[in-house]
Amino acid sequence: MANSKYTREEALAFHLEPTPGKFEIQATVPMTTQRDLSLAYSPGVAVPCEEIAANPELAYDYTNKGNLVAVISNGTAVLGLGNLGALGSKPVMEGKAVLFKRFADVNSIDIELDTEDPEAFINAVRLMGPTFGGINLEDIKAPECFIIEQQLKEVMDIPVFHDDQHGTAVICAAGLINALHLSAKKIEDVRIVLNGAGAAGIACLELLKSMGARHENCLMCDTKGVIFQGRTEGMNQWKSAHAVKTELRSLEEAMRGADVFLGVSAKGAVTQEMVASMADNPVIFAMANPDPEITPEDAHAVRPDAIVATGRSDYPNQVNNVLGFPYLFRGALDVHARAINDEMKIACAEALAKLARLDVPDEVAMAYGRKLTFGRDYIIPTPFDPRLIHVIPPAVARAGMETGAARRPIVDMDAYELSLKSRMDPTASILRGLNARARNAQARMIFAEGDDIRVLRAAVQYQRTGLGKALVVGRDEDVKAKLEGIGMGDAVRELEVVNAAKTDKLDEYKAFLYRRLQRKGFDRHDIHRLAARDRHVYSALMLAHGHGDGLVTGATRKSAHVMELINHVFDVDAEHGAVGITALLHKGRIVLIADTLVHEWPDEEDLANIAMRGAGVARHLGLEPRVAFVSFSTFGYPRSERAEKMHRAPKVLERRGVDFEFEGEVTVDVALNARAQESYPFQRLTGPANVLVVPARHSASISVKLMQEMAGATVIGPILSGVDASIQICSSNFTASDILNMAVLAACKVG
Repeated sequence: MANSKYTREEALAFHLEPTPGKFEIQATVPMTTQRDLSLAYSPGVAVPCEEIAANPELAYDYTNKGNLVAVISNGTAVLGLGNLGALGSKPVMEGKAVLFKRFADVNSIDIELDTEDPEAFINAVRLMGPTFGGINLEDIKAPECFIIEQQLKEVMDIPVFHDDQHGTAVICAAGLINALHLSAKKIEDVRIVLNGAGAAGIACLELLKSMGARHENCLMCDTKGVIFQGRTEGMNQWKSAHAVKTELRSLEEAMRGADVFLGVSAKGAVTQEMVASMADNPVIFAMANPDPEITPEDAHAVRPDAIVATGRSDYPNQVNNVLGFPYLFRGALDVHARAINDEMKIACAEALAKLARLDVPDEVAMAYGRKLTFGRDYIIPTPFDPRLIHVIPPAVARAGMETGAARRPIVDMDAYELSLKSRMDPTASILRGLNARARNAQARMIFAEGDDIRVLRAAVQYQRTGLGKALVVGRDEDVKAKLEGIGMGDAVRELEVVNAAKTDKLDEYKAFLYRRLQRKGFDRHDIHRLAARDRHVYSALMLAHGHGDGLVTGATRKSAHVMELINHVFDVDAEHGAVGITALLHKGRIVLIADTLVHEWPDEEDLANIAMRGAGVARHLGLEPRVAFVSFSTFGYPRSERAEKMHRAPKVLERRGVDFEFEGEVTVDVALNARAQESYPFQRLTGPANVLVVPARHSASISVKLMQEMAGATVIGPILSGVDASIQICSSNFTASDILNMAVLAACKVG
């Protein structure tokens, strides 16, 4: 997967809009009436205060402490950028906080401390202890980070974890367990060379030694060469702890016959000659960011038997901290841990290693565009594996319980795993999977409305995110002027601007259109006007002739009008089975509503067709379809001729013998609420419906817009289904990112 390109302007806009920064705080309790306020604050709040004062453990029950982690830095070693200072590090710490939320549903707040004095830093963090359930230290330079972490661990009774050290160490250990498994070697026998004696390097070696690697088998190197006993130059107490008796002095000498190389140093530190001199089946973790010590291509060129991992997402085996810290803290918080100890880190590494050896679920393979199976190119799970959340934290929690770090052990582990499964928002992984499938498809996407600034932004993003080629229908000078107007003039060269004046295919297009429309009252003059002057028709003709793979249109005109124009080229109408299906994403749930685009007042046969199209789209999105025909009545009560067709539609599906669950007619609450379904023990759905077939287009439109305006649901669609080509029609109120979502759906051929 290529690293996506972005400009400075895009990165700044991402952090500026819709509000400055990357997260906000929301209340979890009602705050509307006077009574709510008097419970939330004075005088009602006095009761939990007194309880906690008498028994501090109860803070985990009555406050957010048990699911709150602080991400704390002084900005002395920000990413690869060096000492940017406390304020300069804030965007990174905010980013870390949202990763906690996205991957493990851990609430997190960033704190930037404006001091380079370790004592002042330690004191500040120590005093904040009562607020948090855990402390994640980040981007603090060595050797201060060792002093800070060590002392905070001693004085605080909550986990203190420096992710740059231990996060990297845990993922590195997980990968190494599997790499040694594949090369049939034991950790206590292998010779390990580490290059880079900073925070991450020292932590990696310490963790591996606590897992069985022998001190005398581990050589640590820095910019001055091997760290040997008796060396005085550039030493400190943390390096000295790993000094060994040896005659070897340079990295080159150390690498001869080594089984494992771990790099947390700099680009190009390892040569092909060094790799060639290693033992059989060498393991090379070149983790320098953004560029590895040696690229996998260069390593494999001299040693095809090497197992290589890097820190990058565009190579296999990414050593990515996001596989570790969210789940380590999730498990630690859930047992109210006093610390994250070595045993918990090792449990995390072993659970990750074991997960990579299991069969990979289809949605992960789909997201990565290739079948992942345990082997040399897949020794570490991918960050978007949905099993991480319910596999890793229980392993960490168990280790915490077994070693006495847990204040409140988990009694029912099965129930805990279930609760973890339900914590995560499935919509995130669905969108992620679609994006990855689109990137794999590399579709040439036709954006029909090149005179609209939102469409141009979406087209630029489509191309820069590495999804494929963007073809924009418009006039060159107009596209150039509009992009320059929003400070994206450099994007002009990247996009391909297409129009009727520039093509040599216009006669071919017109002949095709004339064959379709000659018996529908169109003469050759009408055909020329449509093909040469109407961008919707021109775009559809490009698509029909294979001069693009997908089409996105409709952002500037009413969808009914756009459908009419496209219908000149493709059959996008009710009688040919076209259906519009809108996806609503809200609070971690996804529900499809149909038909939102084509059928005005469908009969029961149409409704059955709509249900089948809806089930098809659900499967495309990775959902197992459960269809409900919804109405204002449930199973015939109250009786009404308006609801009669909803009652008959399921019988049509029964006759057709479809292979998905369906039920109806039912009210929306019975369709979506498992508790409400219990009142009807005979109903056939095994859980809440995820496809709602509504009686008419007006009810579809009202439902979608009400959810969007009142509940703040994310709307994707309507997704056009049942047409021979991949066409998606936007709404005129769409933003650039909505239009990009439609392009992703078109690239994935959803529908």
